[in-house]
Amino acid sequence: MTRAVLTDSGPLFAIADESDEHHERALRQVALLTRDRWEILVPYPILLESYTLILFNLGQKSALHWLSQILSAVFISPTPEDYRRAATQVLALPDQSVTLVDATVAVLAGRLGLQVWTYDHHFDVMRVPVWR
Repeated sequence: MTRAVLTDSGPLFAIADESDEHHERALRQVALLTRDRWEILVPYPILLESYTLILFNLGQKSALHWLSQILSAVFISPTPEDYRRAATQVLALPDQSVTLVDATVAVLAGRLGLQVWTYDHHFDVMRVPVWR
């Protein structure tokens, strides 16, 4: 049986940025996930968000290198209903700065029964199982 985890942009960015506070942690965790044969699923909104973060924070060369490496990943597409449910979830948490991207990943995790690999506390607020 294949085990899978959805990734958030935090670990993906941390792997790309050697100065990120979570860089070493992310490298250890991706090695552990790989060793234990976890499939790392990348939601398309996370692909877009991560590329944008890397482009604007680390530059075009880093972003293009990262993009060429991530193309071998397994991508997953949210449904239109996932996006509607995510918007509803954001609206239900007006005191939190939850992004629509994070809420979409949370909805996907709930629908698919998966944990999320993240360093973002908002997933705990949304009561999403976090892979640690």
